Amino acid sequence: MRRLVLSLVAVLAVLVPSAAFGADGSITHVEPTADGLQVLVAVPEGAEVDLDAVTVTVDGVETTATAAPAEAAAAVRRTAVLAIDTSNSMRGDRFGSAKAAALTFIRTAPTDVEIGIVSFAGTVDEVLAPTTDRDAAREVVRSLTLSRQTLLHDGVLAAVDLAGEDGQRSLLVLSDGADTSDTPFEDVTAAVEDSGVILDVVALDQGEAALAALQDLATAGSGRLVESSRTALEEAFSQEADALARQVLVTAPVPSGVTASEATVEVTLGTQGGSGVEPVVAEAFTTVQAATAAPASTPPVVEQDGWVPSSWVMYAGVGTLGLGLVALVVLLVPRGPKPLTAEERLSRYTEATTPGSPGGPRVDADQALASAKDAAAGVLRRNKSLDARITHRLEGAGSELKSSEWLLVHAAIFVVAGLVGLLLGRGNLVLGLLFLALGGLGPWVYLGIRTSRRRKAFNSLLPDTLQLMSGSLAAGLSLAQSVDTIVREGADPVSTEFKRVLVETRLGVPLEDALEGVAERFESKDFEWVVMAIKIQRQVGGNLAELLDTVAATMREREYLRRQVAALAAEGKLSAWVLGCLPPLFMLYLFFSQRDYVIVMFTEPLGILMLVGAAVILSVGVFWMSKLVKVEV
Repeated sequence: MRRLVLSLVAVLAVLVPSAAFGADGSITHVEPTADGLQVLVAVPEGAEVDLDAVTVTVDGVETTATAAPAEAAAAVRRTAVLAIDTSNSMRGDRFGSAKAAALTFIRTAPTDVEIGIVSFAGTVDEVLAPTTDRDAAREVVRSLTLSRQTLLHDGVLAAVDLAGEDGQRSLLVLSDGADTSDTPFEDVTAAVEDSGVILDVVALDQGEAALAALQDLATAGSGRLVESSRTALEEAFSQEADALARQVLVTAPVPSGVTASEATVEVTLGTQGGSGVEPVVAEAFTTVQAATAAPASTPPVVEQDGWVPSSWVMYAGVGTLGLGLVALVVLLVPRGPKPLTAEERLSRYTEATTPGSPGGPRVDADQALASAKDAAAGVLRRNKSLDARITHRLEGAGSELKSSEWLLVHAAIFVVAGLVGLLLGRGNLVLGLLFLALGGLGPWVYLGIRTSRRRKAFNSLLPDTLQLMSGSLAAGLSLAQSVDTIVREGADPVSTEFKRVLVETRLGVPLEDALEGVAERFESKDFEWVVMAIKIQRQVGGNLAELLDTVAATMREREYLRRQVAALAAEGKLSAWVLGCLPPLFMLYLFFSQRDYVIVMFTEPLGILMLVGAAVILSVGVFWMSKLVKVEV
């Protein structure tokens, strides 16, 4: 039953005349002027009217009137906007037929009608503003291309805006699919009704549900719904253009007895078919004269004679603010008196007694830097755990900076990164916070990378180092002398660390404890075993050279086995990286390249639930894949 009702509605929409284009003498537009009324009357198809036999009544009062073809008179602006569906569902013969139909409309429409074009698919584009340049309109139609989705509602709203507010405005919408936008249908129909435009819809191979919605849309625009196939599409557009050509412009003064701003206007046009043919009568209740309300007071226009800053001033302001913050930090650092060395006292005395030397106080950059370091050191003294973590990271990375110096460098990177983010983002707070996070985490990541590389280099050189120590001991040198041999002949970082061992032993630290410190800094299990072997040999005796040869051979075999396992597991690790990184990276690519296509995943509850589920499943998969490819040796 519902299908039958919808079918009847669709048939009636075609058979019943509309107020849009030539339906039994409809008044399509009334424009009050200082001289009277200008009325556009749509003449029904096949009727031959006598323009000399025209009468007009306003609220039943007859007035003089003249009539002329609307195209010849060109006194009232007429605008027609084509809203064309360019979604992928129009591919093939459909899109070719739609272009041919649009070109037919452009060719047969009256020359005074301004034609505008709007295309809608994944985006809505106002490709042509209303113009009488037919060549430009044809070029635009031929250049239309297809894309995903069907933003029908947004396309209708854009067509309403493009039609403007002056004269008679008509819209012709072509669609073959349901709407995929987030714009409510009620907002679209309300906008069409408020604008006063005449809207006709051509439905190309639509289903029943889509036809019902399009019928409501056409009703809101006092138009009609035309169901068409690909073969009849050109004929439907041609009929719409012919209806515009049949419009008649009737001009009539408002009778003096009519004082109301709104009244019933009735236009009667005689026909040329003889006395037996009924005249064309059109009637409408409309505005017949403009209201005489007092003009609204407009605020006075204040001319600005002052200087208007350019866009680069914002960047300069952000940079100045950053420099001011850095200067404020430097000024707030306490500057305590620093004891001078004998050389510094002698230099100052010489400058003071030398003729022509500049006098007066000077800004000592070294003293300011030393004061800043002292302030940072004071902060670290109050937070021993932070000091210990920074020191451990710096020692592992082989950096010569102190913990207080690193804290100052880290703070400077943090501030500069935030300023760079604000400048690149043109004041975007989100990008600024992102760069602040990079400035806070970046230095720690850098230290971690250096520590990892240094640890790998140390472990790879360790077997050769033990072989060198064994040879030195076999040659009759002591353990301390063998360590000195490694300092002179070894490679970095082994030579650097063993040099520190020698320095510590000369300061009174036992050799075993100094070597154990090396193992802790590099977190090397292999070297911990070496230190343990040295301690045991020191306690119970034995051939240390032979012991070191055995440990070196064991390390070489373990390193060979470790590399073999890494080679065998390389394919699995690569697969884990690809399968783990491909989904989020592809989602990120789509977010920047096809934002409208994936934005529903972040705005709709179902999409958010799907993202959460995908993240959980992906995390479980990455976890098990990492366990499968990770082999402890």
